[in-house]
Amino acid sequence: MLKNYNKNSGFSYAIGVYPTIELFKNRIQDVTKVVINPKGYRNRGVEELISICRKKGVRVEESQKSVDLLSKNGNTYAIGVYRKYSSPLSEKGNHLVLVKPEDMGNLGTICRTMLAFGIKNLAIIRPGVDAFDPKVGRASMGALYNINFQYFNTFDDYMKKFKKNVYTFMIDGTNSLSETSFEEPYSLVYGSEGAGLESDFKNYGKSVKIEQTSDVDSLNLSIAVGISLYKAAFK
Repeated sequence: MLKNYNKNSGFSYAIGVYPTIELFKNRIQDVTKVVINPKGYRNRGVEELISICRKKGVRVEESQKSVDLLSKNGNTYAIGVYRKYSSPLSEKGNHLVLVKPEDMGNLGTICRTMLAFGIKNLAIIRPGVDAFDPKVGRASMGALYNINFQYFNTFDDYMKKFKKNVYTFMIDGTNSLSETSFEEPYSLVYGSEGAGLESDFKNYGKSVKIEQTSDVDSLNLSIAVGISLYKAAFK
């Protein structure tokens, strides 16, 4: 019987057939077993997953109770159990930096959006949500397992390690997004859902604002990331 996720544990879960398949594609070395809901045996994804497990020598268990407990959803057919891993950021390429992110759903959505626009390195400045929480992997549809993510205590700690062109996204940014050209390799920096970036982030690189109407005070973080990643990718 699997237990509810514990952030202090050395293990986590990929919840759902597709996220578990993505886990196998990208972190096979960390997978310990797969738990199947017997209600899903006619599901094509479950059949594919069982076939992968046989080829890779990964243990398969059957437990509707465990799957229902962890997924909180009677329509979930599989859970992948894996060891937490280290995935340091690449020195090369572009980075996305989240300062004190608070929402697991947003983090998962951002991971998926990053992959869509070719960015595979995510820096998280503490305090921030636990990327290994199964809710993040599920919201990302498994994209989490295909990116590098690393935590830093402060943004300065991140800056000491990586020398890139910095673009900070702020409501009162000096440069409009539509007129900003992103010079690679870059770090795109965003604040938390509630507070955004503090004013002193204008001292780093170029501050950028996403033009919008005055009918709302700000964009949802994951939406803001999607808009700016599109602009950066398709200059």
